[in-house]
Amino acid sequence: MPILSTIRNRLASKASLLAVTALVGAALVAGPLTATAQTAYHHRAAADARRETVEERISGLHAALHITPDEETSWGAVAQSMRENEAAMQKLVADRTAEAPHSSNAVEDLRNYERFTQAHVNGLKNLISSFETLYHAMPDTQKVVADQVFQKYGGRTS
Repeated sequence: MPILSTIRNRLASKASLLAVTALVGAALVAGPLTATAQTAYHHRAAADARRETVEERISGLHAALHITPDEETSWGAVAQSMRENEAAMQKLVADRTAEAPHSSNAVEDLRNYERFTQAHVNGLKNLISSFETLYHAMPDTQKVVADQVFQKYGGRTS
């Protein structure tokens, strides 16, 4: 029964492909992958892109919020917060890519993901603190603009 054998082989092959696809998908959903040479390269490329865009995000947000000369001091604290948040993430990426490839297990990967998440939370707290000062000093019409800007960006500023 060569036909039955061929069908079994094809089904086994498709089942293997499905299993691999599920594992890869689960790994992507779960968080960071181990730092192989290739992922280290991608982390560095992403870090370089973020380094280039943090100033663009600051400039874009400055323009979108219609920051006035009187608000520049408070704005400076917001911009500095964004830069510090970016630097903290850059350090985490650099530390992660410096690790030996395949040196971590699943638990260590989860802990690494926790470090990135905690850095993001800390950065967001820092940004909120500095932005809150600026926001409260804004006239009501500008607060409406800020509310619309942050709804548009979905809060993605750091």
